[in-house]
Amino acid sequence: MPRRVSRIESRRKEGEQDDDSWITRIFNYKCYITFLTGCYSCHWKFVRWEKTKLGSCCCTRREQFFCTVLVIAFIMSAFMLFTWIETSNEYFGFNWVVFLVTGSWFFWSILMLSFFIILTAYTLLLLILGILLLRERIELYLHTCHKILILVAILLHILLMVVLFKFWNERWLVVGLSLKIFAPYVHLSCIILMVIISWPLTIYVAYLEREVRIRRSRTSYYQKESLKKYNIFTRLRALQLAIGLPFILILICLYAMPLGIYSPCIQEKEELGPKPVFFAHRGSPMAGPENTMMAFEKSVEEGAYGLETDVHLSVDQVPFLMHDYDLRRTTNIREVMPEAAFNHPSSFTWHNLSNLNAGEWFVRPATRPYFNMDYLTEEDKKRASNQSIPQLADLLNLAKKEKKFVIFDLFGPPPKHPLRNTYVRRVVSVILASKIEQHLIFWLPGHDRDYVRYMAPGFQHVGRLFSIERLTKENISIINVDYKRLFHNGLKDYKAANININLYLVNEPWIFSLAWCSRINSVTTDNIPILSQLTRPHFFMTPRFYMAIWVLLDIVSAVIISAIFYFHWWRELKEEKLLEASRTFRGSQSLSVSVEQNEDQEASHLANKPPNRVGDKPWTPGLPITNKTHPGTSHVEGLLEKKPGSVKIAKSAVTPVVRT
Repeated sequence: MPRRVSRIESRRKEGEQDDDSWITRIFNYKCYITFLTGCYSCHWKFVRWEKTKLGSCCCTRREQFFCTVLVIAFIMSAFMLFTWIETSNEYFGFNWVVFLVTGSWFFWSILMLSFFIILTAYTLLLLILGILLLRERIELYLHTCHKILILVAILLHILLMVVLFKFWNERWLVVGLSLKIFAPYVHLSCIILMVIISWPLTIYVAYLEREVRIRRSRTSYYQKESLKKYNIFTRLRALQLAIGLPFILILICLYAMPLGIYSPCIQEKEELGPKPVFFAHRGSPMAGPENTMMAFEKSVEEGAYGLETDVHLSVDQVPFLMHDYDLRRTTNIREVMPEAAFNHPSSFTWHNLSNLNAGEWFVRPATRPYFNMDYLTEEDKKRASNQSIPQLADLLNLAKKEKKFVIFDLFGPPPKHPLRNTYVRRVVSVILASKIEQHLIFWLPGHDRDYVRYMAPGFQHVGRLFSIERLTKENISIINVDYKRLFHNGLKDYKAANININLYLVNEPWIFSLAWCSRINSVTTDNIPILSQLTRPHFFMTPRFYMAIWVLLDIVSAVIISAIFYFHWWRELKEEKLLEASRTFRGSQSLSVSVEQNEDQEASHLANKPPNRVGDKPWTPGLPITNKTHPGTSHVEGLLEKKPGSVKIAKSAVTPVVRT
């Protein structure tokens, strides 16, 4: 006890000596509270807020409703942000679709990404401010502007989800597909996040426990409020349970999550297949204008295995390379023939098509196709600005020279076109006239396939996402499929049937890594320079390595969380004992002071009593003999007169002895 008392006294002395720092802390606290209430409630003047009672509700029912709405807005914003990040492989397609609707090219995908980032950061900031206000036990009051904004955010999220579900349902397939490769790392990251969260959570749970114990120790002194105290105990225990139990359940689920995780990139090194080869999608559209000879020549320099393109036929029967259903995006048709800007490409003669510029749009900053493409040199800019629409024969000559495979989508001409029913035969004749080796042609069009087999038996026929029975019947051993649909429609069946698979369109390294781990043969991509640099799949690990990390992280996290819990619990118990010692010390001090006061009053009364008369009992040795008046005697006598009986007076008198 003396040691504890000395510590308490030393702390008091230190507190008395640090008055300046105490004032500084109070000033900082004012700024802190003003900042919280200003950002959350738009109250920028410091007010001594009345703190809510511990265990009671933090706000009104209306504010509780908007707190729930805020949590929902944050969850929806975070989910949409995650979805949009995971579907970055589809950004170009999204920009292209919006271009078809609006007629103007812009990085709409990056705009949407920024929008989701801002909404997520905004709702997260409001949540953090609300938690900090709750920590200070200040009643929550979300400003009306914030309420309107979070309601608008929820409505926008609902609208976007409806649009995506209705018009772009495949995007959700990408989210599910990403979990196949990211699930192990999401699992490990969540465990680390739980360790970080355990620190403030344990502080609050230990604080609630200390409050329960202190209130229980004081219950005996306030018997009149016992019922009220027990209600508070129930609330505090319920609050502890509401905070701690979900945390423990989530942690247990995370510890057991690897039992239900399957990722293609968790396999033995010996089982990893060869790296997929690349088909250059419309050439190299990040290095040159798509579907131009410059783009295909750049792709050959980058090491493409094959060349992918799109073929239309002009009115005068010339197959040429073009993807869109009009010429607005990739040519200067608006400047040369604005009245024909929306016409189908197959409605033009080759003379008109060959006179169009197909590269100036590529060098303009406002219409560059990719956000992350490298800046062009002056030489490449000049070369790109002079590109024109090439014929299919030009591409075949390049492929013949470089020994590259060719695969293409063949678009049927519109009605009333002279080659409406014979366009396949015209394209086959052009290919055969180029004298290219037939095995270099991956024939993808499904129309009039029997004629193609007859005229060009060396072509390698490619199917779509057909059934195994149909592929076997049509003698097709290669398929060209969308990566989103393949992984959800029987990849194992195609591999078991020894079907070669080409995936499109694969631009992101994580999708390419997934294809590599799944033993895909080839991919069609815009991003050959980046993907060709990969020497091993991203996120690849052996089962033994993953299990070692899993077990180690589980053990380390459990030890750290237990240590954090024990530390805060021990610290709260220590502070509780110090408070009890301080309370006991103050009680003993007040008791000793009252005893000393009573002794002083009794001594002063005895010292001022008049001498004994004759016949009284003799003098008792040991008592002091003095004729002096004790200071404060009159005050004590006044108290005795006003409150008789407060001090007991002895009946025996003292006889003074007079010395001669």
